[in-house]
Amino acid sequence: MGRLNEYSVIGRKLPTETDPNPQLTRMRIFAPNDIVARSRYWYFVSKLKKVKKSTGEIVAVNQLHEKNPLKPKNFGVFLRYDSRSGTHNMYKEYRELSRTAAVEACYQDMAARHRSRFRNIHIIRVAEVKAADVRRPYIKQLLQPGLKFPLPHRIARPSHKRYKALIIANRPSTFY
Repeated sequence: MGRLNEYSVIGRKLPTETDPNPQLTRMRIFAPNDIVARSRYWYFVSKLKKVKKSTGEIVAVNQLHEKNPLKPKNFGVFLRYDSRSGTHNMYKEYRELSRTAAVEACYQDMAARHRSRFRNIHIIRVAEVKAADVRRPYIKQLLQPGLKFPLPHRIARPSHKRYKALIIANRPSTFY
C-alpha cells in the first residue's frame, strides 16, 4: 500500500436566493487522507471557480480504488509545476499497477529530476495509455514481447543445512 490515495471530492457553492441549485463540481484528488483531499479541493476550486471554503460546501468525499490492482498498466500523467524560473506544463508516462502508484512515482520523479515539491506539483489528469499509444522510449522498451531480465550473479544454495559444506574443492560458478 502506498502513501497516496485517490479521492473523488464533490462540492458546490452554498445555495442563495439568486441561485437555489448551484452547479456541483467534482475533482479527483490524490492525497494521503480525506482531510488533505478536502483541503486540496478548496485550493483548486478557488483558482478555477468563484468559490471559496466560506461560501461553499463539500457534498461528498469518496475514496476510489483500482479495478485491476495486480495487472501492470501504462499511465500518462499530465501535470503542471512551479519551478524556480516559472510554471511549466508536462506529460510523463509510467508503468505501474495503479493510478495512485503512477502518481506517487511521478512525485518522486519530479523531486529527483526537477527538485520540485508536492505543493508545487498540480496533477491535471491521469489517463491509462494503450501500448500502441505509448510515446516515451523508456516505457516502450518494457512493452517488447518476450522481455527477459538477466540474472548475472546467482549463488547456488544447499537445499538443506546438512548438505552445506564449509570447505569446497572448487570455486563456485555464479554466472550461467
